[in-house]
Order: sequence, then structure tokens, then C-alpha cells
Amino acid sequence: MAAMMEEEVPDQMGIDDQSAHQIGVGSKKMAMPPAEKVIVVDANPSKNGHGDKFDDLPVADETSHQIGVDPWYQVAFVLTTGVNSAYVLGYSGSLMVPLGWVGGSVGLLLAAAVSMYANSLLGRLHLLGGKRHIRYRDLAGHIYGPKMYKITWAMQYVNLFMINTGFIIIAGQALKALYLLISTDGAMKLPYCIAVSGFVCALFAFGIPYLSALRIWLGFSTIFSLTYIFAACVLSLKDGFRSPPRDYSIQGEPSSRVFTTIGAAASLVFAYNTGMLPEIQATVQAPVVKNIEKALWFQFTAGSVPLYAIIVIGYWAYGNQTTTYLLNNVTGPVWIKAVANLAAFLQTVIALHIFASPMYEYLDTRFGSKVGGPFAMHNVIFRVGVRGGYLAVNTLMAAALPFLGDFMSLTGALSTFPLTFVLANHMYLVANRQRLSSLQKSWHWLNIVFFTVLSITAAVAALRLIARDSKTYHIFADV
Repeated sequence: MAAMMEEEVPDQMGIDDQSAHQIGVGSKKMAMPPAEKVIVVDANPSKNGHGDKFDDLPVADETSHQIGVDPWYQVAFVLTTGVNSAYVLGYSGSLMVPLGWVGGSVGLLLAAAVSMYANSLLGRLHLLGGKRHIRYRDLAGHIYGPKMYKITWAMQYVNLFMINTGFIIIAGQALKALYLLISTDGAMKLPYCIAVSGFVCALFAFGIPYLSALRIWLGFSTIFSLTYIFAACVLSLKDGFRSPPRDYSIQGEPSSRVFTTIGAAASLVFAYNTGMLPEIQATVQAPVVKNIEKALWFQFTAGSVPLYAIIVIGYWAYGNQTTTYLLNNVTGPVWIKAVANLAAFLQTVIALHIFASPMYEYLDTRFGSKVGGPFAMHNVIFRVGVRGGYLAVNTLMAAALPFLGDFMSLTGALSTFPLTFVLANHMYLVANRQRLSSLQKSWHWLNIVFFTVLSITAAVAALRLIARDSKTYHIFADV
């Protein structure tokens, strides 16, 4: 195992690069990549509070999003909100159906273990060089140089864009399911529901200026999550006990099963990872490494219990007939299903804001005004225009290609694998290369090679699934 980082110097930390999100002063200057490659010799700041002796990066402390103000448990709820988002309603169908009992159960546990490990590595690099790296791309740029800064930002942008697109698809599915419980005329097609969902997400984004401002909304998110998870579990249990024996066999031809299995493996890691841990860690109070590890332990233990419950119960109740939106399988009182779908819709609105916050921070930094507070009229108008435009593109993509399971697989392959597993291991290896033993270095290289190969393979499988579904369903399909 890689060496643990034990020391922090929180009172000496600067902020690496600029942001338009509050740390006390506003700025509209764009965060730029470092001008030259930096040689990093150790992930620990020295005991006197200074950074690595080779660290020549400029430090700026201007941002309009809050930095270092949240207790660890608030950050834990941010992470748990992502894990138990309405995406969990699709995991029984998108993970367990193609993998079966053995593959799905073992895969969930293995994915949790490697995700916890990789995120811990990333969290320990937050203070690299004696300053806080508040963005993933800043950390990559600090270690590798400006080219990797841009590549990392591109990968993260793709990751978050596709996650947000998936959230809007889920919100649309929940809204459509809610509508069908009330009316059977079929007038509200899925693309219309997706459009409404995108509009509501935009309204929420206009009123919440930065990630730390969620606060009480995280409490509402937890209530919404527990509502639809509890309802889905109870109704699934009822259906399972009343139904005849289910078929749990993995369907499809051997060739197609290979691709669906690989795609499901990508979805497994997608379930646990945000792809934006440095941005989330930026909000936590000092000591930032210890506090993010507390939050991660909460996420991967108590925070994941609802996730496991709904996945296992849903698959047990319906077998290989489980859909990618579990509330479409369940039977029971209309009012319970209506409340569950409404809770899923509302939770998705909040969860999307978390995963959109790095893009919002970038847009605020690049184009925003440093004059006035976040609720000054000109800043609100700015958010309406810029965030509204970003979410409009998300919504159009969601309505055009509403294949949720395929999106999860492709996102996991193109972004989650490289960001969470490949980069995290390699950055830790580079930052600690003089401290690690040969065995530890070999361990990290094994992770790097394995997840690189898995990423490429999973991307091919996901693209094949999208091509297949694109032939089955037309654009703007009412699936």
C-alpha cells in the first residue's frame, strides 16, 4: 500500500489558482494552468509550513465560492447525496441484470473497495506543495504541467456533463411516471417531461450560487432519497413475496453478454464516484485530509446502506425483468408510488446542482462579475443566462438520447475510470516517488495499467450499446 499522509499545515495553506467562488473576495479572472511543469518530490508539506522546495507555482486566494467553511459531516452528506441519488433506481436493472447475483454482488463490493482507496489517495494530495488545490485540473496541472491541466479539465467536463444529462433523464422518467399515475391519456411524452425537468433544474441553479450554499437542501435531499428508496424497497418486497419464482439468468447471446457485462462493470464504478473530489474537498474545514477521509468513510459505510438495499431487493423481486427505473416495476397504492416519484424528481434537482458546480464555478470565474454579492441583480441575471444556457444543452442531449444505462456505462468508461483510478494512482506515484518502495510503486503501476485497459474496453462496449439502442429507438424517443 502507498504511504499515508499524516501532516497538514492548514493555517499556512494558500489557494492554488483563482476562482470566482467566495473565499471573501470576488474575481472574474479565469483560472489558468501553470506556466511550466513543476517537479514534485513529496506529497507532504514540510514541517515548517513551506511547500516543496521545487514548488514555484503562483498562488491566488480570490474566489466567489466558499472555501474551507463546511464541517466534515456536511461534506459527507454531499458525497452521500451523490451515491444515493435517483440513479440508484436504475442499478438493479443496469448492474444486477447483466451481471447476475454473483457477479453483481462481488462487483459492488470490489468497486466500493477500490473506489474508497482511489479517493483516499486523491484526498491526500489536496495540500500538495503547501497549498490547497481546489480543482482537479489545478492538481493535475501542478504535477504534470499545462497540457495535463487542459486534458484533465476536458475529461472532467465530459464526466460531469454526462452525469448531469443522466440526472435530467432520471428526472424526466420520474415526472413521466408521476404523470401516468394521474392520467392515462399519454399526452406527456418523455421528451416533454425531460424539458420540464431541465427547466426546474435551471430555476434551482439560479438561486443557489455555490456548492456550500446547499446546506439545508442537503437535508431535504436526504429525506427525498430515503422516501423513494424506502417506498421502492417496501413495494418490491411485497411484490417479491407474492410473485412466483423469478428468473435470474443472464439473458442474451454470448457475444452481446460480453459487451453488456463490460458496460455494467463501468457502471459499477460510476455508482460510487463523483469525479470531482478536489472540488468537494475544497469546501471542507481544516484539517482537510483527515476531514475528507472521515467523509469518505461515512459515504462508503453508512451512506451506502440504502444503495445496497435497493439494488438487492429490487433484483430479488423482479429478476432479469427488472427495468432501469425500478419504480416502473413496483405495484401498490397509487399515492405511495406518486410520492416516491415526486421525491425522486426533487432529489435529482438537488443532486444535479452538486455535479454541475465545477462548471458553474468555471463560468463564474471566467465571465462573472466581482461587483456585489451573489444575489445582486446583475449576478442573478448572469446566472440565469449562463447556467440556463448550459442546462439547456444538457436537456437537449437528454431528450434526444434518453438511454440512461448506456450513458452510465460511457461516463464510467471515458471519465470515471481515468479520473478516479488512473490519474489518482499516477499522481500519487509521481508525488511520492522518492518515498515509495519498489513494491508500492509496482502496486500503483498495476492499478494504472489495469484501469487503463478496462477504461478502453468499457468505452468500446458502451459505444456499441448506444449504437444498438439508437437503432431500436429513434431520436427524442418516448422510452
